[in-house]
Amino acid sequence: MKTTITSYIKIIALAMIAAVIFSACRKDHGYIYTPVPVATLGVYVLSEGKYGDANNSTITYYNTTTGATDKNFYKTQNGTDLGNNANDLKQYGRKMYCVVTGTTFAAKDSYLEVMNTATGKSIKRIALSNSDAGFLPRYIVFDKSKAYISAYDGSITKIDTANLVIESRIQAGGALEQMAIANNKLYVVNSAHFQFGTANNSAVTVIDLNTFTKSKEIAVGYNPTKISANSSGDLLVLSKGDYFSIQPSVDRISSITDTKTNSVANLTYEYINVTGTKGFAIGDYTDPFLKLINTSTGALGSNFITDGTVIASPYGITTNPLDFTVFVADANNYAAEGKIFCFSPEGKKNYQFTTGANPQSAVFNYKYF
Repeated sequence: MKTTITSYIKIIALAMIAAVIFSACRKDHGYIYTPVPVATLGVYVLSEGKYGDANNSTITYYNTTTGATDKNFYKTQNGTDLGNNANDLKQYGRKMYCVVTGTTFAAKDSYLEVMNTATGKSIKRIALSNSDAGFLPRYIVFDKSKAYISAYDGSITKIDTANLVIESRIQAGGALEQMAIANNKLYVVNSAHFQFGTANNSAVTVIDLNTFTKSKEIAVGYNPTKISANSSGDLLVLSKGDYFSIQPSVDRISSITDTKTNSVANLTYEYINVTGTKGFAIGDYTDPFLKLINTSTGALGSNFITDGTVIASPYGITTNPLDFTVFVADANNYAAEGKIFCFSPEGKKNYQFTTGANPQSAVFNYKYF
């Protein structure tokens, strides 16, 4: 009886996770069934590749059952290269979405690659350019069956995830980077990119998702590049400074009042990521630490890794929402091959595998109940 009750509890917990993460469902006899993920079959990893190399980006696939790894799985499955300077890989429903930035505005080699998560095969490639120029897209987020993509040309593109067509596009700011959604609003940072930055380089733009219009800008530190929403609905914004006289800082923004409510200055962060109740920070090149942070303030906490595993060049962090395992990308001193380390939520290594150069984000291939 104890085993049966435990099994029921696990199924209920998994169903709750699925309701948050997975939007796909089917109707049968008047009832709606939502597929529930019960096991991780494999891990996809986006590797940016060496900057400046042609067709530098790849997607690795790791089979969790056999331990087999294909470091260029996208090309294996599709017979073509992924593209230049891919920057984000995310999952929504049974599809995964890869944002391929491209090289220059004039090259018009920017697009969104949409793939089947079960097979890695391309479903559709959506051009993110017009007759004049490429948009140079950067990140993607999802809300209510819509995808939103930020770009260096200052635009946000809205895509319907059911029919995979562009619905609309608005100008939102300068060289846009990462986004987060909270309280039915989209928040996007305006960076001071050395090639594409504008005078709008110290603010977070707020987009009302009801109307898909820009509502305001919130002043933050110089050169904001990362933003995450915590479990309370507040936003943590990492501003990286100028790498010389202006040090990185983390600002907290309330999604209720859309005002800055706290700041932590003089940091050495290169990267932050908040996933649920856990927050992570990676240090800059002078001290590339991997530590936990306070998800309310962004202040630095203790080491995440607790078993002595060494990460040469921490480059990105993804949490598997099914079991809360943490996947740490290691650029491996920026060599031709990178690594991914899977850790338990307590910071102990489960396994590792090799990837293409400069791995950063992961997506998971699930078995469904």
